[in-house]
Amino acid sequence: MPHTHEITQEMRSCIQNCTDCHRICTETAAHCLQMGGKHAEPAHIRLLLDCAQICETGADFMSRTSHFHADVCRICADVCAQCAESCAGMGQDDPTMQECSDICRRCADSCRNMASVSA
Repeated sequence: MPHTHEITQEMRSCIQNCTDCHRICTETAAHCLQMGGKHAEPAHIRLLLDCAQICETGADFMSRTSHFHADVCRICADVCAQCAESCAGMGQDDPTMQECSDICRRCADSCRNMASVSA
């Protein structure tokens, strides 16, 4: 696997997307617990927290140019895509859920690209 020891602009952008996604998923989990009902279903909360954690991990792996960052980005893209769908399914009338869905989609796209560039 080709590997660079420099952080590229594309990688910096992906790190920022992961950092933003970590933040919004953490905030959204708190929002969902406050809302209750379907928002607070365990599978949804678990997905939000999984997404936040894998995004933080992805950002860390890219920041230190780990040989494994492409693998982490691939998993991150999958988790973010699922989280985006889950948040979108909570209703378009909730701006917090829509923001989370949008940021998760952006992060999924960014991580997917990073995984393919690094593969």
